[in-house]
Amino acid sequence: MIDTVYIIGSFSTPFQKWPDKSGKDLTRDALVGALKDAEFTDAGSIESAYFSNCGMGIIWDQDLVRGHCMFAPMVDEGLFPERVPIVNVEGGCASGSMAVHLAWKDILSGLHDVSIAVGMDKFYHEDMGKVMTAFEHGIDREDRGRLISEYQAVADECGQTFQFGPNRSIFMDTYAMQACWHMWKWGTTQRQIAVGASKNHYNGSLNPNAQYRFEVPVEKVLDDYEVSYPVTRSMCAPIGDGAAAAILCSEKFLKTQPLHVQKRAVKVRASTLSGGKHRPISEPSLTRWAAEKSYKLSGLSPQDINVAEVHDATSFCEIYQAEMMGFCPIGEGGKFIESGATMLDGKIPINTSGGLVSKGHPIGATGISMIYEIITQLRGEAEKRQVKDAQYGLIENGGGVISVEEFACGVTILERS
Repeated sequence: MIDTVYIIGSFSTPFQKWPDKSGKDLTRDALVGALKDAEFTDAGSIESAYFSNCGMGIIWDQDLVRGHCMFAPMVDEGLFPERVPIVNVEGGCASGSMAVHLAWKDILSGLHDVSIAVGMDKFYHEDMGKVMTAFEHGIDREDRGRLISEYQAVADECGQTFQFGPNRSIFMDTYAMQACWHMWKWGTTQRQIAVGASKNHYNGSLNPNAQYRFEVPVEKVLDDYEVSYPVTRSMCAPIGDGAAAAILCSEKFLKTQPLHVQKRAVKVRASTLSGGKHRPISEPSLTRWAAEKSYKLSGLSPQDINVAEVHDATSFCEIYQAEMMGFCPIGEGGKFIESGATMLDGKIPINTSGGLVSKGHPIGATGISMIYEIITQLRGEAEKRQVKDAQYGLIENGGGVISVEEFACGVTILERS
């Protein structure tokens, strides 16, 4: 069994509307970018591949062999080696972290020395009905009534009304109700959510890969179109297209590479997954479980983390995940964000990329793009959004909705070599 796994190459395309690029084009861009970053002259060293995607089956009518179809032209051209196993990975918005986790396990077990995780999704389509249907597949559609009844119970507890129905996003409605409960229980304010959103739009304005590269002052966040109270449009992740990739390798393989490549490699200190369940809203979520497992595996604590990317499908999620990651006590996430602790020069900078609300959220690519951001920070290559002396970085990536938490979560901790 291998003791240490490294990420030797990583890349993310800009997230945006890509009408002139196919899924195969975006996948190619991510692969070629990661190979270039690792300074591989070819991909011949790669022994396994994991492909993260969520929308191709519903939106683009390509299911079952998604990754195989995306990689086939590159195999024909000699850009990707023949006979390499390609495994399709799907776990809602957590799919990217799952792909990296599986590549990590391949190397950790000693089965392979080099593996790649690639994530891609295209959500811009002329039929937006298909796109919205794709998001609806992130819940248990057979037992939709239970989800609705559980959120109605939460709404009753905090004196709100749970809204759902046609022309609405059940994901935004569920996140909004979680926020309402948190406001009722802990005194969190809509303004504190807006402060987090504004901070991330500022960070996104510094990120050349971000879908939204403009600042949004707090007052404009609050005055924006209400999606589902207390969440406004500026607090929500946009639909986007994009791809990202990460090449992982063993220490044995790393030592065969040039010294300057070795110095840019980033060590994987921990990678953990957790599964969701029906639970009381007062109980800590699956993300806390995954974080605690990662801290134990890495031998680190929340106080050791210098920079983090957390899954802010809405800006309330950043408040909640700051608590679940142990960066602040439960119930104090709103005050923590409002204090400036998560800004670029704060105690623990969170979502330096701009987060999902600014960087964008092409689901299959999201988790790997979060890893790319932390790698960029640990290498000291983030330019205007660089966190000073970052040694340890954490990524939290959740997906799907069951009850008042996600169906799946991945937490990864990385270390500067």
